[in-house]
Amino acid sequence: MAQKINDKVTAAIEPEHIELINESHMHAGPATESHFKLTAVSNQFEGLNPVKRHQRIYGVLAEELKAGVHALALHLYTPDEWLIAMQEAPDSPTCRGGS
Repeated sequence: MAQKINDKVTAAIEPEHIELINESHMHAGPATESHFKLTAVSNQFEGLNPVKRHQRIYGVLAEELKAGVHALALHLYTPDEWLIAMQEAPDSPTCRGGS
């Protein structure tokens, strides 16, 4: 699943930087590829507000979101925003879910 997500996002937005972290181990349940954190930096995010950026990625990954990806934390930047963020996305919060 991780490779499929990475490949589809890379093809769709041609990122300058992409990092996909499988965070499934931080969450309850048996799924091993269900929770991901995606950080992507692309010129294609220029002029798009955060909602539009998220919608773009959700559209690219519609199949994966229907086929087992339960959570997808998105951190989407333009190259200038990435420099301002000091090239680091925030950590994901600790899971508060049950078993």
